[in-house]
Amino acid sequence: MGKNPCEVWKTDSLVKTYLESVRGGIPFAAQQIEIMLRLAGAAGNGKPARFMDIGCGDGVLSASMLARFPEAKGVLVDFSEPMLVQARARLAGHASGLEFVTADYGQPAWHAPFEDGSFDLIVSGYSIHHQPDERKRSLYREIFNLLSPGGLFVNIEHVSSPSEWVERNFEELFVDSMYAFARSRGAEKSREQVSKEFYNRPDKDANILAPVELQCEWLRACGFRDVDCCFKVFELAVFGGRKP
Repeated sequence: MGKNPCEVWKTDSLVKTYLESVRGGIPFAAQQIEIMLRLAGAAGNGKPARFMDIGCGDGVLSASMLARFPEAKGVLVDFSEPMLVQARARLAGHASGLEFVTADYGQPAWHAPFEDGSFDLIVSGYSIHHQPDERKRSLYREIFNLLSPGGLFVNIEHVSSPSEWVERNFEELFVDSMYAFARSRGAEKSREQVSKEFYNRPDKDANILAPVELQCEWLRACGFRDVDCCFKVFELAVFGGRKP
């Protein structure tokens, strides 16, 4: 059996490259997070007490959550220790209310310590698309069970394009945004160089993209209500639903 391509996310080099050179260049990233926060404030009693961040990376979503809802408690889950190191550093000021968990949610037993169904909110950002489609569906069922009644799931995600033409337009947008980000940080890279790095990135083989419409159907099949895609620009989407 070949090596799991997702393992590259456990390397310090890729984590450093992503955090320093890629994430800040994601198009409309601030708007996607703002939609997540708006949904979080509209669900339940409007003030989530306990949340989970799945595939938390360096904790960017959790940091935004805590800035908006400072009294919330959170569980941050990732299988990449280099990412969790960054998350702990970013959120050091909130450490007393947070639990950092090294776990691979690609494995069905990952959620065993959290089966009390007490999460008001579960979020994920650009992570679940690394799982095979059948595992995505199973994970959505597990997330549903982890939520309390009225709880909300929000996925900020990389989804598939309906055609090669749309995919090319997305890629051009992403390269333009990454190039602008690099220039804003004083990097003397040409657009051609940024494009080459984008198309030859080491994590590309770890992507297993699925249409957002299909993933919304999977959420409905799990029992989620009010399922919707609330934001979409090409392959960037924010979608989710509520547990009745």
